[in-house]
Amino acid sequence: MQMSLDGFVSTGPNDEQKWVTWAFGDIRSHVLALLDSSDTILIGRKLADDYIPYWQGVNSKPEDPMQEVAKRIVAAKKIVFSKSLKKPASPAGGSIWENTEVSNGDFVKKINELKNQDGKDLIVYGGTSFVAELVKAGLIDDYHIFINPVAIGKGESIFSCLDGFKNLKLKESITYPSGIVLLSYENNN
Repeated sequence: MQMSLDGFVSTGPNDEQKWVTWAFGDIRSHVLALLDSSDTILIGRKLADDYIPYWQGVNSKPEDPMQEVAKRIVAAKKIVFSKSLKKPASPAGGSIWENTEVSNGDFVKKINELKNQDGKDLIVYGGTSFVAELVKAGLIDDYHIFINPVAIGKGESIFSCLDGFKNLKLKESITYPSGIVLLSYENNN
């Protein structure tokens, strides 16, 4: 997850991250390794509306420097969690989302079922409110947070739903030339 120095992962009504310093050359190997270690992407419906069509579009452009990421995202199984969406496509119409299913039920139950299946890891890309609910429910085992060298003063936090302390154990930290710092934590609760 991309995060500002002051702890925000988004700002604005649509989870915009216009402030993100996307230094892909710096963090490329870690992003690709995370994608390679997983076979299922979990996404909240608000993010899915833009996220899935965006990566499907990038995947169709061989000249795009992000196509390597797009290939992995498009090929991965994606589960969109929604209370209202019934089929894997944009509510406003548009193309069907590839390798995507929609889950309308109890997300805690569904994610625990997925965690108990054979296969690679699950990876969560957001949005902010969805990740905050996963954090609150204790469903995230490992956090990979890319701290961007910017303070934005407002926004949303993935830790906003917590009722108390969340103990985490530092597994790894990497400082990149762009000023981005990767902090990888293990859930200690």
